[in-house]
Amino acid sequence: MARCSNGLLGLLNACVLVLAVVALGGGAWLSHRASTDCERFLERPVIALGVLLLALSLAGLAGALCRATCLLWLYLLALFLLIVLLFAFTIFAFVVTNRGAGWVVSGRGYKEYRLGDYSTWLQRRVENAENWAKIRSCLQDGKVCQKLGERKETVTQFVNSNLSPIQLMNLSYVQSGCCKPPTGCNFTYQSETVWIKPPGFNTTTDDPDCTTWSNDQTALCYDCMACKAGVLANLKNDWKKIATVNIVFLIFLIVVYSVGCCAFRNNRQDNSYPARPTWK
Repeated sequence: MARCSNGLLGLLNACVLVLAVVALGGGAWLSHRASTDCERFLERPVIALGVLLLALSLAGLAGALCRATCLLWLYLLALFLLIVLLFAFTIFAFVVTNRGAGWVVSGRGYKEYRLGDYSTWLQRRVENAENWAKIRSCLQDGKVCQKLGERKETVTQFVNSNLSPIQLMNLSYVQSGCCKPPTGCNFTYQSETVWIKPPGFNTTTDDPDCTTWSNDQTALCYDCMACKAGVLANLKNDWKKIATVNIVFLIFLIVVYSVGCCAFRNNRQDNSYPARPTWK
């Protein structure tokens, strides 16, 4: 008669098997749907996750239900390494996203952000020219500023809008972002993504984002330091959510690992003391 822990381990791994199939299906869907490099970004990680979960679940099922002690040992080793890696990533995610918070702007419906408010590790990611070129391309492909420009708001409506971190950020003491110039530049509002420079504009301004700003809809403030701060604000929020989900997943994996250890012990006991035949 199968031990309770073996049956429970088999049930848990059956659930993981379903998740693996879903992940593989999602990866296949992304590969057919994606039309840009940014949309294909998650394709390989999702497929890799699906393959990993599939291998783990099959090893767990075989080890628990077929009493394959060797497979179960490899399964527990892989599960232990996965728990350690997820735990390390969760701690890392909380550490690198610990800094960075928006400042509420008086009379405005948005917050201000500064690149220097974030961890050095995150700053280096966006300051790297190659990395930023890819991020910039994704922002353009996602039509972040184009969607903002389609709102057709008055200047009063615009300054009171609750914009996303990427749409409206700030650097140091002035507000700026990917889709508009810093307020300190004193540009004249014409539309959400079109701002007129004042006569005699000084290109030697203390804020380099004022010079970087362009009304060219393919340029705007995508290369501004404030835009990079906006990306980090979104990244921080996303990583916090991922880290929270990881905690729940870690608890699940620890439970599975504990049950697996019990099943492994049962297998070893059964192999050491095989059942004697019953004679009539």
